[in-house]
Amino acid sequence: MKKHNFNAGPSILPREVIEKTAEAVLNFNGIGLSILEISHRTKDFEAVIDEAAVLFKELLDIPSGYSVLFLGGGASLQFCMVPYNLMEKKAAYLNTGTWASKALKEARAFGEAVEVASSKEANFNFIPKNYTVPQDADYFHITTNNTIFGTEIHKDLDSPVTLVADMSSDIFSRPVDVSKYGLIYGGAQKNLAPAGVTFVIVKDEILGKVSRHIPTMLDYRTHIAENSMFNTPPVLPIYSAMETLRWLKSIGGLKEMEKRNIAKAKLLYDEIDRNRLFVGTAKEEDRSLMNICFVMKPEYQALEGDFLKFAQSNGMVGLKGHRSVGGFRASTYNALPIESVQALVDCMKEFEKAN
Repeated sequence: MKKHNFNAGPSILPREVIEKTAEAVLNFNGIGLSILEISHRTKDFEAVIDEAAVLFKELLDIPSGYSVLFLGGGASLQFCMVPYNLMEKKAAYLNTGTWASKALKEARAFGEAVEVASSKEANFNFIPKNYTVPQDADYFHITTNNTIFGTEIHKDLDSPVTLVADMSSDIFSRPVDVSKYGLIYGGAQKNLAPAGVTFVIVKDEILGKVSRHIPTMLDYRTHIAENSMFNTPPVLPIYSAMETLRWLKSIGGLKEMEKRNIAKAKLLYDEIDRNRLFVGTAKEEDRSLMNICFVMKPEYQALEGDFLKFAQSNGMVGLKGHRSVGGFRASTYNALPIESVQALVDCMKEFEKAN
């Protein structure tokens, strides 16, 4: 039976990326050695990390004056690296979910971290609007997509101060105007690569402004100077990232990817709205294209477990919603084909007929 992978992360990757990564594990570049056992200082691997950075810049149309870094520690380490490097006295945060809340908590260890707005009172089911970013803040931090609650900021915001974005779960899902951001970061394990590497896109001129001492490993300038190889980088995930970026380029880049993602999301949201058994949890204008969250309507709540078992028996994997929301979560990341979304829609229709 074909499996349809809706896992929220680590999540689906393009099949050709998995196959090429597996090949590199066995015999990298035909050299007779695994990529797992060679020095990161070899010309073969230096070519990989260089190409990955070039493809980042090409696909996202990153302006000059920005560096692309491949680091360890996950996006969670960036929650402290960002204020370590950028906050002198004050920072502003938009609180739209679990990961935004964690980033805000870390920032408060470095100075005044202001919560400009929050949707916590509504269980983060919308993106706040009509807030004011203090102009004396060193930066304004947003989380563009919220995997747990299924909301997303769909446009690049205008900010009166340096804009910082956690794009862990929607990077490369659409074109981005990088020039509006001072720093973009994210874990790779959604749209880019297996878990283990973190990407950072940073505008060089915003660094070196704080008066505090920054530990060497936590200073972005360290990694810029050493081409992300100050210490041994996560070699295998970087290789997979390069292959994913090659795949994205081969299908037509981010405009084509955005078109596909909109079509997938529309197909599933239309069924959620039509089906008498289900209801979406996020406000319609803020619905995520990456993580589609829905629950049984109250009168059909008793059927939740039955539907999950039915979907699993038809090859659906990773549909169970996060405990904060319950219900179901279909993660429709870049590599998920629309055929998998159609298979889920067919399941929903069949379950509706039977109940």
